[in-house]
Amino acid sequence: MPEDKVNKVKEIKGRNETVAFVGDGVNDAPVVALSNVGIAMGGLGSDATIETADVVIQDDRPSKIAMAINIGKQTKKIVWQNITLAFAVKAIVLVLGAGGLATMWEAVFADVGVALLAIFNAVRIQRMKF
Repeated sequence: MPEDKVNKVKEIKGRNETVAFVGDGVNDAPVVALSNVGIAMGGLGSDATIETADVVIQDDRPSKIAMAINIGKQTKKIVWQNITLAFAVKAIVLVLGAGGLATMWEAVFADVGVALLAIFNAVRIQRMKF
């Protein structure tokens, strides 16, 4: 029953554990919204569950859940690479600029160039096979 699912998720979250819940029906929407990560099976799922979910699997194959987790892990790695690259390049140009060694073009590269590099790095995820 839906209220039993909600109570169980509240109990698990009360122990400071992370909860991922996969649902597809109308009665799953409250539990999907309550869980830390709500996953909706979108092929035959209800609109209410799809709207409240954090992740929507477009077809009804549960094997896609593992793929979604892997995509999320790879995306997180790329995000941290981009953040590290941006801070490192900007810090170097800031130090060089404070010493009078960096010109306006280095500052432009530190801003626009690093943004382009981050975009190109992020595009790599589209070519990865999961």
